[in-house]
Amino acid sequence: MRPWVDLREPAAPTDAARVRAMFLGVSTVLLTDGVNTVLTDGFFSRPHKLRVALGRLSPDHARVRAALERFRLTELDAVFVVHSHYDHALDAPLVAELTGARLIGSESTRNIAAGQGLAPDRFDPVTLGAPIRIGAFTLTALPAEHSPGDIAPGRIEEPLGSGRTTEFRTGDCYSLHVAHPDGELLVHASANWVPGALDGHRADTVYLGVGALGKQSEDFRDEYWHHLVTRTKARRVVPIHWDDFTLSLDRSPRPLPGVFDDFATTMEFLSRRSRTDRVELVLPVLGRRTDPFRP
Repeated sequence: MRPWVDLREPAAPTDAARVRAMFLGVSTVLLTDGVNTVLTDGFFSRPHKLRVALGRLSPDHARVRAALERFRLTELDAVFVVHSHYDHALDAPLVAELTGARLIGSESTRNIAAGQGLAPDRFDPVTLGAPIRIGAFTLTALPAEHSPGDIAPGRIEEPLGSGRTTEFRTGDCYSLHVAHPDGELLVHASANWVPGALDGHRADTVYLGVGALGKQSEDFRDEYWHHLVTRTKARRVVPIHWDDFTLSLDRSPRPLPGVFDDFATTMEFLSRRSRTDRVELVLPVLGRRTDPFRP
């Protein structure tokens, strides 16, 4: 990460009564206004690559509890799962159970929750385009498409408490629009788009999924930027889903290995487009509280 150290997102003042955001790896993003708190995904187990390749995956309770304690996530109002691959949905039912949160997601995510024993009345299914009010936050799920090369497409049709990587199928894929009196933002985890899906929604800040973006063509990257950044009139872009999620959160985040992605190419592209379009580009720092709507 040394070449991009100057892009690190600054910490927010601790005394301001405004929305704060915190990047917690992959596409796990915490949003709080001091009264209500929302978390996307909540993936903390981060199993080793050998287990991902050869073993069965289940939540690592010790790692999840340690992360919740480390980042002081004692009470959450909602955990919203953007799709049902293991690096998004594996831990979400446990995080909801431990923090008292509602779990919001697709029918595939519901089946993971059922397999892990989360009470059915703790789960809320997504209705596309239907606003969900959580205090001053308004959450709206919009249709999205997984990035090219989906290794586990399809839906999870029955309860799944644990399983192999490819059993955690995508299910429905969402882009999460969040509105608050402080501003509007978008958490978009997968480097792809559905034409017109974000029409009518703007965002001051886009948490932009860039996993595998460096492996795509320049035309693909330009179109992705156009649909997610230009058309939402974003002023700031925060790349997410760039870190190697087979490494524990006890280690400093590092980009995905070159066989899966080309992070340098991604950053060169984002830097160039942000300069041309006068959009601020910042890299999130694990566990740092930031202001997504700062001037």
